[in-house]
Amino acid sequence: MTIVHIVDDDASVRTAISRLLQAAGYDVVVYESAEELLARLPEQSEPGCILLDVVMPGLSGPELQDYLRKLGSTLPIVFMTGSAEPTASQDPLIKPVPMHRLLDAIEDALRGPRTAE
Repeated sequence: MTIVHIVDDDASVRTAISRLLQAAGYDVVVYESAEELLARLPEQSEPGCILLDVVMPGLSGPELQDYLRKLGSTLPIVFMTGSAEPTASQDPLIKPVPMHRLLDAIEDALRGPRTAE
C-alpha cells in the first residue's frame, strides 16, 4: 500500500486531506510539524511520498526537505502552501487544493522524475 505522509501545522488541513486521500485508496500518516516527522522518520522501503506545507513554525518545508536529503531520504515531496510568499520549491500547490490537482500531484510524485528518451 502507498503511504502519503502529510506534514502541516493546521489540524483542519491535515484532517481534510487525510480523509480525501484515504477515500482515494492511500494509507495516510499525519504529522503536525517537521520535527514530528523527523522523530518518526518514515521507512524508505515502503512506497509513498511526503505532502509538505512550505510555511510552518519551527522547521519550514524547504528546511525539512534539505534535512531529509542529508539523511539520505528518497521519498518524493509535494509542496503545498497557503501563503502568498514566493517559495524556492517548484510550483507548490495552493491551499485549498482542488482534489484533482492534489491527486495528480501525488501520482506524479510517485511515478518519479521523468527522463528524456
